Amino acid sequence: MGSQVVSEAVQRPTTEVPTAAAGIATWPAQIKEYVEDLQAEMRKVTWPTPDQVKATTAVVVAAVFGFAAFFFLVDIAVAQGIDKLFRTFAK
Repeated sequence: MGSQVVSEAVQRPTTEVPTAAAGIATWPAQIKEYVEDLQAEMRKVTWPTPDQVKATTAVVVAAVFGFAAFFFLVDIAVAQGIDKLFRTFAK
């Protein structure tokens, strides 16, 4: 029974592990394939028009200033609340 297991292990084909040199040798082909795929995908991209870029940029800038003003006001309110709390307990 034990000899059957050993014989099966002996009969298994061994897989060859590629060497580092063999892996490096395929780099140029892999890079070429990557660049070709990248170019094909970039052709599929729908780019925004200049007017769309201007409009979305304006929305982003306005939102940044709006959030900055909101957090400025919240910061002032929280700072005054904490200051009042400390003054109340300091008495």
